[in-house]
This record gives sequence, structure tokens and C-alpha cells, in this order.
Amino acid sequence: MAKPSIPKGTRDFSPVEMAKRNYIFNTIRDVYALYGFRQIETPAMENLSTLMGKYGEEGDKLLFKILNSGDFMSKTTLAELEEHNVGHLAAKFCEKGLRYDLTVPFARFVVQHREELQMPFKRYQIQPVWRADRPQKGRYREFYQCDADVVGSDSLLNEVELMQIIDEVFHRFGIRVDIKINNRKILSGIAEVIGEAEKIVDITVAIDKLDKIGLDNVNAELLANGLTQEAVEKLQPIISLSGTNAEKIATMREVLADSEVGLKGVAEVEFVLNNLGELVNQIDLDLTLARGLNYYTGCIFEVKALDVEIGSITGGGRYDNLTGIFGMPGLSGVGISFGADRIYDVLNQLELYPEDTAQGAQLLFINFGEQEAAYCLSLARQTRAAGISTEVYPDSVKMKKQMSYANAQQIPFVALCGETEMQEKKVALKNMLTGEQTSLTVEELIEKIR
Repeated sequence: MAKPSIPKGTRDFSPVEMAKRNYIFNTIRDVYALYGFRQIETPAMENLSTLMGKYGEEGDKLLFKILNSGDFMSKTTLAELEEHNVGHLAAKFCEKGLRYDLTVPFARFVVQHREELQMPFKRYQIQPVWRADRPQKGRYREFYQCDADVVGSDSLLNEVELMQIIDEVFHRFGIRVDIKINNRKILSGIAEVIGEAEKIVDITVAIDKLDKIGLDNVNAELLANGLTQEAVEKLQPIISLSGTNAEKIATMREVLADSEVGLKGVAEVEFVLNNLGELVNQIDLDLTLARGLNYYTGCIFEVKALDVEIGSITGGGRYDNLTGIFGMPGLSGVGISFGADRIYDVLNQLELYPEDTAQGAQLLFINFGEQEAAYCLSLARQTRAAGISTEVYPDSVKMKKQMSYANAQQIPFVALCGETEMQEKKVALKNMLTGEQTSLTVEELIEKIR
């Protein structure tokens, strides 16, 4: 019989791997809490009406749709089936879908619970999302996002704090990163000055692929989407702009002199960079950064690891119009999302986990029999109450097997309690690293392990 398997683009995680992942989640959670963010959760599945149309045409194609329960074909005619209109049939067969990200469900949450929320509302959310993408290195169909968002505030100080959070998290991980910033208003201004304002979506989707497919292919895609050769040529020096942040800003002020929206974007980026100053190690204005999601309207961010070849490990931006889609216009929001699965891969490759990350129990009581096990259970209650992670081996088997278990589980201390130890109300404690064995009271044992 064939071994069972899991869908491509998904993964199992062992206890050791989960310890590493929890290190990631807890590190991010701790930093979010330092900045006053509070945790929420939303359902894995949302109504498709909530999700569709929020991520652009490419995003809609990557939504996992859930078949309606029961006879989902009962109201479908033979003519509809023969027409083979996939979009139409999906709309009839599927009312729900798995969430694509955490931002759109969060916008739905804000609108649905608006009477209960105090603005500005700062939330963080650490949950899995799903995308019907082609699995490859660093790209999964099921993966975790670790989001922080602020809604109900137009202040660019929110962007400044989010950049500080990014810097602090990666400092704690020990990962060297390249933090990039741009602004969708700048991109809109660029589209204006090259005479292709109505093609802003096509332009941003194409140049966002620059790192993946190269400049020639980006230009070919722009031409295929209807941009003129003249417009594409005007775009080249802009997306190839180099220099310091201050030099880029000065150049873009000149380039976008006739674009009101473009100049506003330049001013917003300049405010964020000036207020960050020395608060973060390095942040660069990158005019090719577009972030493919259509709901971004202001500053956008992306982070890549410097020492590992992998895609973006954090991203985000300002989205002024998202809640308006759900009937609550005028509520601005900005957020970031850490890609936990990619961060996990980076930490693994660079071996940056703390040494004790995967440690389980600190102490194992050897089981010599029924009476000894009862004595060990009593002692284990005391060690656990003292905060020491403790196991009592469940079976009275050969000590060699129990010791092998301790070694395999990397348990640093083993307690042996035989007839003599029970009479003296002591424990023979063995250090599995040094081999040293000493006779101690339970109070002395607790103190030594601590």
C-alpha cells in the first residue's frame, strides 16, 4: 500500500521544527506587544464576496475556493455546464474561500465590529493563509503570516513605528536585511508623467517582477499591456535611478514636478525617512518596488535577507480605501506582514537559532517499578511547580532504553530513584553531558537545575 502524503506546497513540522517556529512567532509577538498592538483571530474561510476583487486579477486566480456542501450542482443547467465558463460556475458552486492574506479579513473585521472598536485600532494577527500558487523554493500554498496593522489614523508616524518594528525583529533574529520603501503615489505620478495614467495597475504589476524576470521581460510585458514604446523608454531612467535616498528624492521632485499626486508621495517618503533617522540600521528608497496588491495607496515596504537567496520575507504598506469596499469609507490603514515560513527557512540556512530553542524536558525520572514510579510522580509535581520541565518515563523497562530516550530527546538531567533514594528521601541526579552523578534532596535538585 502506498504511503500517505500531503498536498504539494504544504509541510509537516516535527516537535523540533515547531520549537523553532514558536521561537519565530514568540519573537514577533513580543515586539508587537512592545508597541501596543493587541491580538485578534479571524476564520480560515471567508465568504468569497469578501475576498474576490481585493487582490487584482492575478490574486483572484490564486484564491482557494470551497465547494458548497450538499448538491451544489442542483441549480445548474446543462447549458451552463456545456458553456464551460469557469468563473461563472465557480460563483455558483462556491460561496466561501480560504483567506489569501490577513489584511482583507482584518478590514472586514473592522467594518463588522466598528461599534466596538476604539480608534486608532492597533491589532496583530498570526495565522495561516492559503494561495493556489505553483510551489517552489520559498513559496508555499499554505503558510503563516504575522501581521500588524493600524486603522483609523492618517499619521505617517505609524509608518515610522512599523519600520522600527521590522528593524527590531530582524535584529533579534540576527538576520541582516535590506529594507526597501516606496510610495504608490510616486508610481501613480510616474504613470502620469509618461502619459499612461490609466495603466498604473499594469505598470506596477510589471515592474514589481523586475527582480524575478529582469528588465527586458518587464519592458516586453509593459508593451504587451498596451504601453507605447515612448512611454516605456521614458520609464527606463526612473526605474534604474541610483544614489542616496536624498539624491533620489531630489531627482523625483524634478521628474514629478507636474504631478500633484507624485509630489505628495515624495513628501510622504521623505517624512518617514527623516523621522527614522538613526532609529533603523538601513532603509532604501527603491522606485522599482511596487507591491502587486491593488489596495495599497501610500507608502509600501519590502524586506529581503542579504545572506540567503529567497524572496521577500516581510512586506506591507498604506491602504486608505480598503474598508470603503465594505461600506466604511474614509478609514485609513497601514500594516506589515512577516512571512514566518520564509524567515524559518532563512534561520535554518544561517543556523541562527538560540542553542536551547529545541530543548524539551529538562529532567527525566527513570522508572524502576510501580512503587518507584509513584515516588517519582510526587517529586515531579514539585519540580514542575518550580518551573522545571519534567518527564517521568511511563514504562518500567531496561534502564539502557530509558537512557537512550533521554539522549534522543536531549534531556540534560536524569533522576534515578531506587529503594535507597526512597528511604533517604533523596534523588540520584545524573548530568547527561558530563556524566557526573550526585545524591540530592528534591530542593537541592531544583536549585541545581535552575
